[in-house]
Order: sequence, then structure tokens, then C-alpha cells
Amino acid sequence: MLGLGIAKGLSVTLKHFVETYIEDLRYFPRRYSEEAMEFRQSVKGRGLFTVQYPEQELPVPESFRYIPFLVYDEDGESGEKKIRCTACGICTKVCPPQCIWIVRAKDEKGKPVSQPAEFYIDIDICMNCGFCAEFCPFDSIVMDHNWKMADYERLESHIFDLHTLLKPASYYQQIRPVQYAERQAGKKKERKGKEV
Repeated sequence: MLGLGIAKGLSVTLKHFVETYIEDLRYFPRRYSEEAMEFRQSVKGRGLFTVQYPEQELPVPESFRYIPFLVYDEDGESGEKKIRCTACGICTKVCPPQCIWIVRAKDEKGKPVSQPAEFYIDIDICMNCGFCAEFCPFDSIVMDHNWKMADYERLESHIFDLHTLLKPASYYQQIRPVQYAERQAGKKKERKGKEV
């Protein structure tokens, strides 16, 4: 009524302004050190903080999702890639923008094999929702953390094929350690349940 709302709003802005410089003094002269960046970007950090991108980058949270990729397991002895995808097509059915195409492989007699011959994702259409990864019964699709995909060309190079999408399970374990451990623990429980 008497401008109290405006004064209250400005006091919040002034509080953040002052807290920013108090935090700057706290970490002076190394306000961009790893320790300072980790604390200031956490929930406990106060004030405003700008990262000097591209010289500095914030760590990507584990739950971050971007373009999906296909996981394969490596056979230790032969080094053979065992693709987890069985070309069941569930990911294509649940994909809202319909950006996934799968062609199932066939054997010598022409019968379908549970492995993809071709697998394509149009990354320009993908909306990064993660439904494909969530609904995959074989844990063969995982959302990637690689978001630096700028390109001068918008057609062929933005349609990822099977070769481009394949990444080892060790990469999956590296970018999503907690989720990987949970899924491995779930698989062990499932195996024990079948043995009993």
C-alpha cells in the first residue's frame, strides 16, 4: 500500500548482492578454485555466482539426460561386443516425437534375430525425455551426458546410426555410477529369486 512490497523486493535483491561479495571475499584471491566452485554451486552456497564458460564448466549431475545411447557389454576374453538391445521396439513405441527407427536383423533363412541390424535416432527431433531409457526392459538405452554437439550441418550428421550410438557398459558406469550400481543390484536379486 505504501510501497512496502517494492521495498521488500528490493531488500531481497540487496541481500543477494551483499552475500555475493561476502562470498567473493571469503574465497579471495582464488574465487574460481575447484573448492570455491563446488561450494558456491551447492545448495549451501549464497549469493550469485557466474561460471567463466568455456574456461570453467560445472560438473554435470548424474541425473542429467541428453541424447540416448546404446549400451554393449565387452567379452573379456574375445573382446567381442555384446549389444544389449534385442530390437523389441518398445523404445520406438513410447518415444513421443517418434525419432527412433529400428530394423531387426535376420539370419540366413530370413527369420528375425533378437538383435538390431540398423538403429537410428534423429537427435534434432529427440526431446530428451528419457522414456526410451525408462521403458527399456533390457537396460540397453541410457541417456548420455554429452551435450556439446554443435555442428554446421543439420541433416546426415544429426541422424545417429548404430555405430555412433554404441558405447560400452564401462562408460555407462562412469557417467551414472549410482544408477549403474542400483541396476546391477536389482539384477543380482532377480537372479537369486530365479534360483530359489
